[in-house]
Amino acid sequence: MNDTPAKGRRGRRGQVDAVADADRAVKRKNQLTPRWWIWTMVGLMVVGLLWIVVFYLSGALLPVPGWNNWNLVMGFGLVLVGFAMTTRWR
Repeated sequence: MNDTPAKGRRGRRGQVDAVADADRAVKRKNQLTPRWWIWTMVGLMVVGLLWIVVFYLSGALLPVPGWNNWNLVMGFGLVLVGFAMTTRWR
């Protein structure tokens, strides 16, 4: 009988290729996010905050006059999308 744990080419120190493949997959997963992701994330949160501030300072007339309180939903929606993007930031 053969005492090897798996068939295949062995890497350094007797490791099986499957272990090296899993290590490469983990390194690929842990890569940093691109710079545009960070700028988009921060931009959405800032635009959402400014949307809400403009809404309150204009007395519910701006940014979109016909939306009334839906302007708050839009502002908070932008902030939430930006906040949700932070979960993928590395």
